[in-house]
Order: sequence, then C-alpha cells, then structure tokens
Amino acid sequence: MDAQMLKTKTKQETGLFFSDFKSQTYGSLNWDDMLSKLLAYIGAEPGLDYELIIGSDSMSGHSGIAEFVSAIVVHRKNKGGIYFWSKRSETQIHTLRQRIFEEALLSLRLAEQLIEALKSRDISDFGLTIHVDIGPNGETKQMMHEIVGMIRGNGFEVKTKPDSYGASSVADRHT
Repeated sequence: MDAQMLKTKTKQETGLFFSDFKSQTYGSLNWDDMLSKLLAYIGAEPGLDYELIIGSDSMSGHSGIAEFVSAIVVHRKNKGGIYFWSKRSETQIHTLRQRIFEEALLSLRLAEQLIEALKSRDISDFGLTIHVDIGPNGETKQMMHEIVGMIRGNGFEVKTKPDSYGASSVADRHT
C-alpha cells in the first residue's frame, strides 16, 4: 500500500464518523492503522474463508448517558479471528428502544464506512454481515422485524440472537 494513502488525518480531514479504535492485540489505533491491520490479517492467509462482521452493543448509564461499542470482527473460519472496537457516549438515550435503534444505526454507519474504504482499495468481495443484539425472546422481540428490515433494506445480511456474537459477545465485552 502507498504510504501517502495511510497518512494519519484528523477527523475533520477524513470526515470519518468512526476514527478511533482499540484492539487487544494492537492497542489504540486510528482508522487508517486499524484498516491496515485488518487487511494485513486477511493478507497473511489469503486462501482461507473469512467472515467480516460488524456489531454494536450498549449499556445505559446514569443520567441518561449510554455507552455504545461498535466492533469490526474478521473471522477466519475454523482458524480464529481478530477484532477492533470503537466506543462512544450518547446523551438523550432514555429507552431500550432508542438504544437498540442507535446500536443498529451505528452498525450500519460503520459498515458503510468500512465498505467505502475497502472499495477505494479495489476490494469488493467482503461478504459483510451485521450482527444485532436482539432476538425472538425478551424485551427486544417486538423490535426484531423493524431492525432486521432496516438493515436488510440497506443491503446488508443480518444475524440476530443467538447467532449474533459480533454484537452480543464481542461488542458486549467492551461496554
């Protein structure tokens, strides 16, 4: 990759909604560094099957502030994986319904940002799936059709509980 392409830019220069990430392997990363690590991970064993997953989870805090974590997971089928996450706080999130919709919207936004970055590098075979922390049981079951429809309507595959580990396990770990 061209070193100029990977030059660190400010949030204003890039216009990126997601710009700061963390990794258990690499620590704190900006968007370009995270993308480089993600592509290097895939490039290290290019003949394997990969799943690219995005999921978000949240935790409601005191005084109406909710913490949201959005994760990008690269799963080497039957060979492990690597993930990166970004955390943000939002105010004025008072209900479970608001939190679940915000989780889905953050996942969609991150998916679109990632796809745009991959396409700009002529990578088009990414098979991205969005995992949402909702399922047929519990309080979120009433929102399931709306959330799934919203994600599919934006052109993405979607998985719900119990198969949505990108949201309910990976992102949840950092909320």
